Amino acid sequence: MALRSKIYRLIGLDGSPHPVLDGPYDSIEAAMREAQSWYEGEGLKLSLGERAYGIEVMTRCGAWRTVLYPEKSPDNAIT
Repeated sequence: MALRSKIYRLIGLDGSPHPVLDGPYDSIEAAMREAQSWYEGEGLKLSLGERAYGIEVMTRCGAWRTVLYPEKSPDNAIT
């Protein structure tokens, strides 16, 4: 059985794909870097609810599972 790399995506406060940052990422760290960069730039113009984000990972069957629930601030990021 071949190992398959994991795919991550950013989600909004409502658990739907993030309205701006909805793209595939090959690691949690890559998703967090992108979200942090956006949060500190364009995201500052939005309300706290609009800039909240979380992270999901795609399971083997193609479903999405939340690994980091949406936060209104990146201060609680995975390290």
